[in-house]
Amino acid sequence: MKKYVNLFVFIFMVGTCFSQNKAQTKSAVSYKNPVVDIAMPDPTVIKAADGYFYVYATESTRNVPIMKSKDLVQWTFCNTAFTNKTRPRFEPKAGIWAPDINYINNKYVLYYAMSVWGGEQTCGIGVATADSPQGPFTDHGKMFRSNEIGVQNSIDPSFLQYEGRNYLVWGSFRGIYVIELTEDGLSLKPGAEKKRIAGTAFEAAYIHKHGDYYYMFASIGSCCEGIRSTYKVVVGRSKKVWGPYKDKSGKPMLKNGYSLVIGANNHFVGNGHGSQIIRDDAGQDWLLYHGFSRSAPENGRILLLDQIKWDKEGWPYVEGEAPSYETQKAPVFNN
Repeated sequence: MKKYVNLFVFIFMVGTCFSQNKAQTKSAVSYKNPVVDIAMPDPTVIKAADGYFYVYATESTRNVPIMKSKDLVQWTFCNTAFTNKTRPRFEPKAGIWAPDINYINNKYVLYYAMSVWGGEQTCGIGVATADSPQGPFTDHGKMFRSNEIGVQNSIDPSFLQYEGRNYLVWGSFRGIYVIELTEDGLSLKPGAEKKRIAGTAFEAAYIHKHGDYYYMFASIGSCCEGIRSTYKVVVGRSKKVWGPYKDKSGKPMLKNGYSLVIGANNHFVGNGHGSQIIRDDAGQDWLLYHGFSRSAPENGRILLLDQIKWDKEGWPYVEGEAPSYETQKAPVFNN
């Protein structure tokens, strides 16, 4: 029965996406987690030219769900990035995992992983582009597979632009790596060599510049075992973009050092795989990420939102080192 209820919700949300474009004009003043209570695993977010935020997720909703919001709180389902005809197929039986959305050379560029559970040598990373954040996305196919690039479990891509050059960070529990991309971001730069920048404890790595430091946010633990999941968001930092990244005690991430940002509590567990950090109009930083509700784990990895704060030493944290569950002040956007 629940399968059909979820299908009804999905159809309803698709039907109401465009009707709410004008209605969703006032930003929320408060919110309570989750901000989306259907599965939106491994979120990635971008603010588009139309003023909306768009979030994309691993395909619990087939073909990669896309939702939009003016305030990071009130989300409306819009589309899927692909259809059954246009979906990537370089790994025919694989799911599309861990998308990463960016805007490069006037195109919306979506990196993604294709994998089956246990397919650590055949999984790989591909790329698609669109003129609109709502798609349709045109798949450009595989960039590389694990067994072609020499990195087992090549999933979880994240794009980084540094000093005018494009890079891809990726990896999952077999080391985190970086490699340079072409100017259009659609392929590896000829002759580029991969560099390892973190150890085997991590996946879902994302590099963020704040103040004098680069921060590598990542996830550790098990992502997908319901209330038995041990996923957590962790961090290390460096004054150089390619490291060495170290935790608060000085232990390198190359040796699996990390400092906790978001763990579990009595309400949410398995919390991790954060999106790009979004700064609101009040100068506050926010992170979207997924987790399981302990009271409704059957909903899957739902979408959570919390403010990233910075302590006096410049380390990021979330209040209580766990997801908020009481009503919070919402991000500030002067829409």
